[in-house]
Amino acid sequence: MRVLLTGAAGFIGGAIADALGKAGHEVVGVDLMLPQAHGAVEAPPGVHVHDVRRAEGWPALLEGVDAVCHQAAVVGAGVRVADLPDYASHNDLGTAVLLAAMHEAGLDRLVLASSMVVYGEGRYTCPEHGDVSPPPRPVRALEAGDFEVPCPVCGGPLDWALVDESAPLAPRGAYAASKAAQEHYAASWVRQADAAAVALRYHNVYGPRMPRDTPYSGVAAMFRSSLERDEAPRVYEDGAQVRDFVHVADVARANVAALEAVAAADPGHWAAYNVASGHPVTIREVAELVATGTSSGRQPEVTGQFRPGDVRHVVASPERAAAELGFRAQVLPADGLREFATAPLRT
Repeated sequence: MRVLLTGAAGFIGGAIADALGKAGHEVVGVDLMLPQAHGAVEAPPGVHVHDVRRAEGWPALLEGVDAVCHQAAVVGAGVRVADLPDYASHNDLGTAVLLAAMHEAGLDRLVLASSMVVYGEGRYTCPEHGDVSPPPRPVRALEAGDFEVPCPVCGGPLDWALVDESAPLAPRGAYAASKAAQEHYAASWVRQADAAAVALRYHNVYGPRMPRDTPYSGVAAMFRSSLERDEAPRVYEDGAQVRDFVHVADVARANVAALEAVAAADPGHWAAYNVASGHPVTIREVAELVATGTSSGRQPEVTGQFRPGDVRHVVASPERAAAELGFRAQVLPADGLREFATAPLRT
């Protein structure tokens, strides 16, 4: 296939471009080269500099393309109200413009990069009341060091459970809201254009060529930077937050599988899949694993600090992707996070 890949110069996009090439596909790379993501570097060879929000230029870029893999997005926690316009512009408007251009070009196959943040809080069960949907944690509880999520019915303790793709979308921040909107636009486009699309809900992605010390850096990269400064990695809350960390090579493999599946799908096909390792870890364990991959001897510092709007536990079920895409992650966090401690990063 000839695949147009947005965000092709990015951390995840670059890994996908490599995987597509190895699978025998031709890649048309597009990237805006935003300074906050790439610094002052120029676009890599073969990557077209283009703003996804600009309708002009899309007809030429989409000529002869069989499918689009849409990775371009402004990312990050989006904790400031002032961030809202950037997320809405780049992520939401950009996706809408791209979908309209695809329709004009007669192109009807899409893989969309989504995120686990669309779920908000993960899935929780109460011993007495079964599955429950807790509201956001109140700031006063976080200030008191009470980080766990109580049952909204009885106030008792909850257990986390695996989130599957049937869970309702409940985004809690600007970035999360923009990713949910991207999914809604794509699903609407599928119905209106008689097209086919897949959304891949990435969990916490890490690996070689991750950006260093930028808003696009993940927590694993931040822990690594602290260790390289001979500082203890600083862990928020009590470090017991549970997440799924998935290696970028596995994310790239998931995209290749999704593109090949969507190419063979019937018109009107829409599906979302978790892309996760299937091996949950706590944030403190992440810091410890990265630390063991170095010779620093530093142990994490659990700070008790918090960010309003952060969720407590989000842990994915990888079963639908395994059953329908034939995708299972190959890199275990226990191995990948240790190796990440000395992997090459982007500066």
